[in-house]
Amino acid sequence: MIQVTTTYEVTEFPSSIIWFDEHGILYSISKKVNQQQIEETKQVIEFIKQHSKNEKICMLIDVTHAGETTREVREYAAAELPKITKAIAMISDSIMGKMVANLFFNLKFQPYPVKMFNDEKAAIKWLMEKL
Repeated sequence: MIQVTTTYEVTEFPSSIIWFDEHGILYSISKKVNQQQIEETKQVIEFIKQHSKNEKICMLIDVTHAGETTREVREYAAAELPKITKAIAMISDSIMGKMVANLFFNLKFQPYPVKMFNDEKAAIKWLMEKL
């Protein structure tokens, strides 16, 4: 599981905590919530666009506490993520988190590489190759 850093500016949303590291990799930790709402999903995507200057980025997402999402959220994310994403590495300490993430990313083809990891260091190494 990813630990929140004090090194970088951290932004908190109702269902996630995110920050960018010195390489421009976005770190995201999912919180335990019932469902992420579409309004928040739009806010997060807009935040990423602004902070990445509309450049495609690599993301490291801790999906340990990821929960179910609505169809509207999934469809919006599936349409918007390809515009801002080079690659996504996911890690999870829970079977449920892995299942939810795999369902989202495997139900619809993604035009960027997505990979599940058990270890943060391996995930970062893989993402660094995608920068």
